[in-house]
Amino acid sequence: MTLSIRSAVPADAALIIRFIEALAAYEKLSHEAKASEADILRDLFGADPKVFCEIAEVDGRPVGFALWFYTYSTFQGRHGIWLEDLFVDPEARGLGAGKALLVNLAQRCVREGLGRLEWWVLDWNEPSIRFYKAQGGVMQDEWTKVRVDGHALLELGMP
Repeated sequence: MTLSIRSAVPADAALIIRFIEALAAYEKLSHEAKASEADILRDLFGADPKVFCEIAEVDGRPVGFALWFYTYSTFQGRHGIWLEDLFVDPEARGLGAGKALLVNLAQRCVREGLGRLEWWVLDWNEPSIRFYKAQGGVMQDEWTKVRVDGHALLELGMP
């Protein structure tokens, strides 16, 4: 078995959408998954991309992805990486693809002198929590996520 990580290319847009939809179904959030191939092509492969993606392959077959972007910590005075999505097909779990995707991002952080690698995990997702803790992840339970979207965002953003 050969496990490899590669940067996504425009031809992967449909694959990335498939991974996003599979992740949304796993997280019971399919109703929130609205991204299209056109969105992926524009935002990951347009003139000035601000979000990036790696694909995990086993024997040349795509089995997972990591979609991420750079953040900035004012406390550290350094950029970091926010891992927006990490997903490995259920039949490929246990082959090391998830760990390889995380290692790849951690190596990028080290290589680029970044201060941190962060992401969310749903509190009911015990298998993922165990996996992340095994990789050295520390749960940040003292923080509460805040979101403004939909009508509230329109109201807040109106002049």
